[in-house]
Amino acid sequence: MSRRGRKASLPPADFSRPERIQPDGLVVRHYNTSGRVKEYDFSTLPVAEPVQRSLAELFAGRCDPNHWSVHKSSKSVWHQLEKFAAFLAAQETPPASVEEFTGALIDRFWLTMASTGTNRASFRTVCSLLAQDERLQSGPVADALARSVPAHKSTRQSYTTAEFEQIKLEARRMFRAALLRIEDNARHLERFRAGEFAPGSKEEVVGEALELIARDGDLPRIQGPSGQPYVPKKYRKALGGQATEVTWQRLFLSRWEAAALAVLLLAEYGWNLSVIDRAEVPRATPDPGGQGQVTYRILVEKRRRGGGSWYDTENVTDHGAGTPGRLITEALAATRFARAAVERLKPGTNLLVVSRTKRVGKDSADKDRRPNVGPFYFGLSNDDVKWWTRAVGLKGSPFQRGRRTVTAVERREPAQHSQETHDRVYVLPDKNVQEAAVPVIADGAEEAVELARKAVLVAELRDAPDPDDEETATADCSDAETSPWPAPTGGCGASFLLCLACRNAHVHPGHHPRLALLHQSMHELRSVLPEPVWRRDWSDHHARLDDLKRRIGPGGWAHALTRVTDTDRTIVDHLLAGDLNP
Repeated sequence: MSRRGRKASLPPADFSRPERIQPDGLVVRHYNTSGRVKEYDFSTLPVAEPVQRSLAELFAGRCDPNHWSVHKSSKSVWHQLEKFAAFLAAQETPPASVEEFTGALIDRFWLTMASTGTNRASFRTVCSLLAQDERLQSGPVADALARSVPAHKSTRQSYTTAEFEQIKLEARRMFRAALLRIEDNARHLERFRAGEFAPGSKEEVVGEALELIARDGDLPRIQGPSGQPYVPKKYRKALGGQATEVTWQRLFLSRWEAAALAVLLLAEYGWNLSVIDRAEVPRATPDPGGQGQVTYRILVEKRRRGGGSWYDTENVTDHGAGTPGRLITEALAATRFARAAVERLKPGTNLLVVSRTKRVGKDSADKDRRPNVGPFYFGLSNDDVKWWTRAVGLKGSPFQRGRRTVTAVERREPAQHSQETHDRVYVLPDKNVQEAAVPVIADGAEEAVELARKAVLVAELRDAPDPDDEETATADCSDAETSPWPAPTGGCGASFLLCLACRNAHVHPGHHPRLALLHQSMHELRSVLPEPVWRRDWSDHHARLDDLKRRIGPGGWAHALTRVTDTDRTIVDHLLAGDLNP
């Protein structure tokens, strides 16, 4: 059976298992789980031919899905064997066969590899491979191959909260801009399909172009006098040129934007790069209660667990903005045109992260990666991550440190790995976790945060309105004449957003829906404004609403959002636009 419960098809009657080692005994072929092959020529190693053949035989024994399911594994061991072969060639009397390997030879190899963690890992791998040879399973050489090599302690640390928030903010800005662009063009395409535009109008030509892009992944090209292909004039004129930004990017994510989505998936779910690269489209289950909520069942593939334990599932529900399932809803919306085009070209692909590549016709040299389908690219590679970090002005890949931050600092629980791995690899060596674990620092930090939060919200919380108070856009006011921000002509001259910072203001449950909506809207506003602008104009107001949310509690806050009225929405829109400022 397949992992989705479908009966697996049988191989053809004339099927025979491909041979991993060629007749000459020196070329090994590694077939990954997708059936793509990579060859390794052991005749290139600078050792005697009998040694080449012995190493090739040992290497071929591991080139099966139970050991190495991807080429990345075999390439890593190949590079380590190259180091071992270079060591053998440098000996005063290089061994002519494996029978001439001695314990002293292996000990000398250890001395050359003990200096760094990477080399110690290489030594362990080579010894593990050599130990499979029956000729090396007894005597001093077997003892040398069984040497205990301590694991290298990683120096990688988690991000600070400020660093990780900046990374998420950059990713959110890029992905949100792409999502809004795709949604806007999707509405235009729907109107074109409904025949709403006048024949021959610019809007109709744009709609026609979008139809072609959605169908083929790009606009048709015409050969110019110089042989250079270009977009027909009527589309260039309507779209504003033929650059990718005004053509296929109207409906598809670029690879940079797909990388931004991947960073958000990391931050939300703690997925690492390999999980995101192979993530399939989640199954959507509608809310049985009829509230319009959708629960996604996500299949998570984690190959490092070993055969038979690769797959796990996670369920997340889209309750609205800020809930775990909302990112999946947005990811599906941003990739829907690309996934539909891929389904027409190659049915059954079913991958979540699909983008449009500029390098059409140029597949990745990495045969572990899913080949492109037409102009569409799947998942995320290390190169994509490097391009994205450079594009947003960051340094280094955010995935390894980011995953450590999500699991060890934010969630404080395992994500797609065991509790033992979580504690040993992610928690105990991390300096941020160590610092947070010191009782005095933890108590002092908690007290400082509590005092800061008390200082943020000044307005008084009440269970019911006071008939003598005057209602404002955000609270009830008991005395506008004694405002901390008096107007020149008398009364209060402050913005209604400052009511929560005034001792004359009273907040009761009737205000909660509007304030919860205002808080949510300010949070969304942050993703589209430059950070200095948002910090100057909105951060203090957002912090007061954060404090209010903490005091009301998550249950009460979520309930308040369900009670938002059209009047609340109108007033919040006016507040954000500055229409109610004095």
